[in-house]
This record gives sequence, C-alpha cells and structure tokens, in this order.
Amino acid sequence: MDLSGLVLGLETALEPSNILICLLGVTLGTMVGVLPGIGPTATVAVLLPITFTFDPIASLIMLAGIYYGAQYGGSTTAILINLPGESSAAVTALDGYQMARQGRAGPALATAALGSFFAGTVATVVVALFAPPMAAVALKFGPADYFSLVVLGLVISIALASGSTAKALAMIVLGLLLGTVGQDLFSTGVPRFTLGIRELYQGLDFVSIAVGLFGLAEIIRNLEHRQTHSVIGTKVHGLWLSRDDFRRIRMPVLRGTAIGSALGVLPGGGHILAAFTSYSVEKRVSKHPEKFGRGAIEGVASPESANNAAAQTSFIPLLTLGLPAHPVMALLVGAFIIQGITPGPNVINEEPELFWGLIASFWVGNLLLVLLNLPLIGLWVRLISVPSEVLFPAIIAFATIGCFSLGLNPWDVYVVAIIGVLGYLLVRWGCEAVPLLFGFVLAPLLEENLRRALIISRGDLSVFVTRPISAVLLSLAVVGLVIAILPAVRRKRDAVFSEDE
Repeated sequence: MDLSGLVLGLETALEPSNILICLLGVTLGTMVGVLPGIGPTATVAVLLPITFTFDPIASLIMLAGIYYGAQYGGSTTAILINLPGESSAAVTALDGYQMARQGRAGPALATAALGSFFAGTVATVVVALFAPPMAAVALKFGPADYFSLVVLGLVISIALASGSTAKALAMIVLGLLLGTVGQDLFSTGVPRFTLGIRELYQGLDFVSIAVGLFGLAEIIRNLEHRQTHSVIGTKVHGLWLSRDDFRRIRMPVLRGTAIGSALGVLPGGGHILAAFTSYSVEKRVSKHPEKFGRGAIEGVASPESANNAAAQTSFIPLLTLGLPAHPVMALLVGAFIIQGITPGPNVINEEPELFWGLIASFWVGNLLLVLLNLPLIGLWVRLISVPSEVLFPAIIAFATIGCFSLGLNPWDVYVVAIIGVLGYLLVRWGCEAVPLLFGFVLAPLLEENLRRALIISRGDLSVFVTRPISAVLLSLAVVGLVIAILPAVRRKRDAVFSEDE
C-alpha cells in the first residue's frame, strides 16, 4: 500500500469542502436508497449535468457517495416495511422484515449499519492495496490487449445480465452502434449513422443518453406500477446489539465482506450477485438453516456486508482500467470525461490527488453513513409518503434543465425524451438497459484500440491472437460466452436476479 498516496488522499478528502460534498452525496444516496424505484443509477444520471460546475474531485466524491450511500439506505425500508429501496437489499428483506415483526427492528438496523461500515472499510483497504499494482500492469497493455480486455468486459456483462442472453447481446450491439454515431474523428471525418440530422454530427451526448435511459425511463416504469405502502407504526428501539448478536454476526460479516470484495469487480450486477451469493453461503454453513427467512440475524449481516463491499471494489476496474463494473461506474466514466480526464491507468500518475482523494473519501463517507442512518431512521422512512405526483415531475424538470444547460441545445432535451421512451419500451420487451449503456460508453475505447492495433500490425488481424495477453483475454471471453448460454447456468442466473425484477 502506498502510504504517501493515502496521506495525500486523506488530506484531500478531509478538506472541509470535500467533507461537505461527501455528506451531500451519501445523504442523497441514502434518500434514493430508501425511495423505491429511483435508485442510484437514475439519480447519478440526473445529477451528472450539475457536476460540470464542480471541480473533478468534488464531483466524483459526490457521485460515488450517492452510489454506496444507496446501498445503506436500501436496507432501511427493506427491514421496516419489507420494501427494498435498492435491488441488492431485496435479500436483506427476507430476514430483516421478520426481525422487525418480532420487535427486533433496532438490532436488524444496527446489524445492517455496522456490517456495512465494516465491509466498506475493509473493501476500501482492498481498493487501496490492489488498484495501484493493477494500474501499473495496465500501463503495459498494448492496443490489441485493451481491445480484448474491453471485449471480455462486455461478454461478462452479458453473462451477468438478467433475462435472455440473446437480448443482452443485442443491447450491447445497440449500445456500440449508438456510441459510433457522429463523424469519424479517427481518420476520414465521414458522418456515420446521422440520418442526415446535423445535430448528430457531434455524436449522441452521454448525459442525455444516461438521463433518458435511467432517469426518464425509470420514472415512466414506476408510474405504470405505482403502489401505496404503509409505514411501520411501531417505534424502533434498542439500536444496539447484545453480546450474543455480536457473536452470531461476526463470521457472517467477515464472509460477506470477502464475497462482496471479490464479486464487486464483475461487470453488471456484481453487488446484487454478491448479496444473494453471501446469503446462500451463509444458509449452507449454518447449523440451523431452517431459521433463515424467519428472522435470522445472520441473514441480515451477510448480504448487507457483501453488497457494501462490492460497491467499494467496483471502483477498481474503473480507476485502473477505465472499465465500468456497474451502471453507476459507466456514468462515472462520463463524469471523468466531462471533467476532461481520461479514466484508466494513467489517472494514478497524472491525477494522484483525485485518485487517492476519491479512495480516502470512501472512509469518510462510510463513517458519515453510520452517523446518518441510525439516528435518522424515522426521517428516511417518512420519505416513502412523498407522493409520486410531486417527486417525479420535479426530477424530470431538474434533469431536462440540467441537460439543456450543458450545451444550451434543445436537441439534448429531445434526445432525453426519445431515449427515455426507447428505454421504457426496451424494459417492456424484456431487454435490460445496462448492457446498452456499457456498449455506448465502451464503443469509443473499443474502436480506438481496434484501429490502433490494426495500424500497428498493418491490417493483420492475427495480432489479437499472437499477443499473449490479448489471446488469453479473448479466450476467456469465448469461454464466458459459452458458459453464459449453458441451460444450467441460465437457470441459476435467472434465480439470482428474479428478486431484482
């Protein structure tokens, strides 16, 4: 671990302005985690335009805080009213809500908060340990290696996407096509896929795509499935754990942290997979598996630790390779680009204050989340009563104004509307939006490295299989795609993600 880098990071993260922006981020994250149907992806997409006015460190600290803060907030309503605010909190509701019904809501909430804090702290150490050496290795990659790495990342995101593998592949291809709209800036300057529309010569704006795909489309979908929820009427008390509770959650928290730290780097739904996997593991190793689903505190400790650890380690591929491991990470790629920074292995050398400051802010944010979540439980639960007739129009207005303000171009607002309707229709047709966003974000990186590799090899395609690193990565991609289409694997994947739907 680079101690000098950590010292620099702590100095940056502990600046009063950055502490305040981190507090804002984790508070917003907790709010959207509590509110069902909005989620951190839509929130980060909506807030992307305003980050243009922030300095790079502040904007990334805030957006990151929204992401891992939502993992905390999602557990609150999952435990109290059996309503997961975040998809990864669905498994927490299985035992957390039963504990609340038995009068143990306080210990359940304390378990979620303390387990999340521990896991987030450990995962931050993992990021600090492994990110620098991975970045050093990535600097040795050639264009062919990077192309193969992007292909592998896209294939893994297909394998981990819920629903049909064929539809996930189609969404990747659609995302890649949308990412190539505009003038060919690499060589010819010829417009591509512009349909004769001059506004498309500069390509599709990332912020407009993100806001439409995850902001507007999610709101339309939630309006279609509006539900009313009753808030728990009993007062939460006993927000601390007994000695027996501490003994019972000790190993589940450790196992959940380990599983989440490992699975968080996977593209797609790594945090969801981590929560369900840790719950399954805990149930298998338990001496009393029959208690799970009936209020077992271990069933709260393990998945909450796993999803928060995964939320932290999902930053490793972003900071070291420039590849997103989660839809929010894909949006953070856009945040980097908005700030004029190319995410990837050069960030640690060219922007050390940003790199280490972001990592150190995870510690600050996790501490702030513990202080926010337990004392303000009543406030978070009351957010459920905010009528959608007030909340959703305000979000749409805020998002469209933000998109328009970036370029003062009405076309960006039209794109938000068109992509929002398209995103909603794709969900109705059983297609997932996440692979589409991954394809759109990674299309320029894929094309650039493909062209650079072919220029260096003078058009010889064998460069992708003769370079050892590239050959290994492509082989893994082929293996991953074959495994993803196996019937047994598809059934297990569908079982894991069925709760998310």
